[in-house]
Amino acid sequence: MKRRTSLTHEFVEYIPNDLADGKIYVSIPFATVAHKCCCGCGNEVITPLSPTDWKLIFDGQSISLDPSIGNWSFACQSHYWIQQNRVKWARGWSREEIGAGRIHDALAKQRYFHGAKTPALHGAVPEVEPMGEGKRKESLLRKLKRWLS
Repeated sequence: MKRRTSLTHEFVEYIPNDLADGKIYVSIPFATVAHKCCCGCGNEVITPLSPTDWKLIFDGQSISLDPSIGNWSFACQSHYWIQQNRVKWARGWSREEIGAGRIHDALAKQRYFHGAKTPALHGAVPEVEPMGEGKRKESLLRKLKRWLS
């Protein structure tokens, strides 16, 4: 598995069934971007474009996606940015950071859609295992709520 450092892009109406290595496909009609994971594992990465997901920047020659791509559901757990068709590798995240990121995303969607039906947040992230002398860590949800208030 060889890590990619750059990609080419192609604007398409429909995302093809077979994604080429090193190519990122952009479907404006379906507000979707797709590519094979840049770590070389072969998994397909789908990034929806929306105010609460990813944003696409096209400068006439290259594309960038914001925020970073965190493939936390894949075995590789690769993490990178796509900026001007270049892959900029980022550090991996801990389980706690991944959980907090998922909660943050769910809260952003809930705020954006003003109470539209979104996944319930209570119980979304289980309490972290007990530490030391029978004490439990504060849940990620409580930390995030405390941090946001």
